[in-house]
Amino acid sequence: MEKRKEQRKIIVIDEKKCDGCGLCATACHEGAIAVIDGKARLVSESYCDGLGDCIGECPQGAISFETREAESYDEEAVRRRAARDPLPCGCPGTATRTLGCPGTASRELERAQAEATGSLPSGSSAAARPSRLHNWPTQLRLVPLSAPYLKGADVVLASDCSPFAFASFHETFLGEGKVLLNACPKLDDSEAYRVKLAQMIETAGLASIHVVRMEVPCCGGLARLVEAAVSEARRPLKVRVTTLSVEGEILSDETVRHHFS
Repeated sequence: MEKRKEQRKIIVIDEKKCDGCGLCATACHEGAIAVIDGKARLVSESYCDGLGDCIGECPQGAISFETREAESYDEEAVRRRAARDPLPCGCPGTATRTLGCPGTASRELERAQAEATGSLPSGSSAAARPSRLHNWPTQLRLVPLSAPYLKGADVVLASDCSPFAFASFHETFLGEGKVLLNACPKLDDSEAYRVKLAQMIETAGLASIHVVRMEVPCCGGLARLVEAAVSEARRPLKVRVTTLSVEGEILSDETVRHHFS
C-alpha cells in the first residue's frame, strides 16, 4: 500500500559536513536517523516527526529542516520499529548502523508504589527518603509523544535548577503519580519545546501543567512557552506556576485555567 504523503517539515543531512559522530542518532528518540557507512542518514521519512531534537546535537552543522512533500509521520511504525530493533548504544565509528540510546526509552517507574507498600529492603537509603519519580526519561527533549504515561497526565514541568534549589522537591511536587518533565528555557531550544508541548497537550490530552521555575528572569521563559503552547493547542487546561527563590523558598504560587470556545 502506498504511504500517505503531505507537506511538512523533514530533516535534511549534509553528508559533506557530517563526520559520523552519531550524536544526532542518539538524540532522535524516534530512530529516524542511523549512521550508515560513516554518515548520518534518514532511515525513513515516516519515522521523522520534524521536531528537530537532533539539530542542537550536531557539532558540524550538518542538519537542517525543510518543508516539502514527505511521507506522513507514522507513530505506530516507530513503535513497531523500536520493538523489533532495539539496538544497543555504542560508538557509531565502530558500527555500521546505530539507532538511539536505550537509556532514553520511555518507561513508568514502580519505585514509588513499592515504597508505599513497604516492599523495598529495610534499611536502604531509598526507603529512608523515597523517590516519587514515576516516569523516565524526564528531559523534555527526550520524552516521546507516544509515552503512555502522558495520556491525561498532570505534568510537572520544572526548570533544570529547581530540584537542586528546593530540598523537598519530590515530596512537595511529585505526589499522586504526577509526570515530571524538565527543561531549561535559557540553554535549550524553547521554540522546539513550544511545538512539542502543544503536540503533547493536543495528542495526549494533558490534564494540567504545573510549572516550577526559579526566580531568575530567564526562567520566566518556561512559563511563557507553556502559555504559548496552550494557546496553540487550544484545549482547556489548568496551568499552575510556582516560583522558587535561590534560597529554596516558595515565592509565589498561581493557578490559571485556560478555556477556549
